[in-house]
Amino acid sequence: MITPSAPNDLWTADFKGHFRLRNSVYCYPLTVADQFSRFLFTCRGLHSTEHDGVRREFERLFREYGLPAAIRTDNGGPFASTGLARLSRLSVWWIKLGIHPELTELASPQQNSVHERMHRTLKAEATRPPAANGVIQQRKFNRFRTIYNDERPHEALNLETPASVYTSSTRPYPQHIAGPEYPGHFEVRCVSTNSGIRWDSQWINVSSILAGEYVGLEPVDDGKWLVYFYGYLIGRLNERRRYVESIFAAREHERP
Repeated sequence: MITPSAPNDLWTADFKGHFRLRNSVYCYPLTVADQFSRFLFTCRGLHSTEHDGVRREFERLFREYGLPAAIRTDNGGPFASTGLARLSRLSVWWIKLGIHPELTELASPQQNSVHERMHRTLKAEATRPPAANGVIQQRKFNRFRTIYNDERPHEALNLETPASVYTSSTRPYPQHIAGPEYPGHFEVRCVSTNSGIRWDSQWINVSSILAGEYVGLEPVDDGKWLVYFYGYLIGRLNERRRYVESIFAAREHERP
């Protein structure tokens, strides 16, 4: 797991468990923070955890604060999926922006403990009791964020406030995303609309999430290749089995 040494080395994101407002509408609070400074970028009450609303909020944050080096999340949607390397539409977008998606191990909330502690404070101060509607609830979230960032000192920051420690990223949100550049010794293949690549006249399944994207394959052994998407290792191809194994499954096999 990444240990940040400066702002924007690692952002963390999660959904604070959804709850019902007094008008019976459910609220799904998306929270995003900087791990090093504890700066809370947003607590946005969304109508669901679906991709589109989450992406819009991240795009707003990237435009305002720039890009982080990595983002740590759990394995829930829309951050991850059950597909190859647990890639989701959201994490594919992050990778194309040069952001490393770091997933916690399954059922391991302690690996995002700083974010979880912030959630406990948020729950106590901004969700109990729930507001009458989404507009009023968002005002409560905004007020909590102001106090959390600008007024409340943190022991981990030598009693400084997050706002006094955080500085924006030097990596701006790009207007255009460049395609991947793979080293000359890589084999490069485009993932087709049917989720696979052609390999020695054979079809090999990769991932529907990557349809239309180019992956790079690095030879590592006789008939074995590492599979990359941009600079992110996603799996291992075994020519004999005609199968791409997720990098997470491969790591599990390597454990003693």
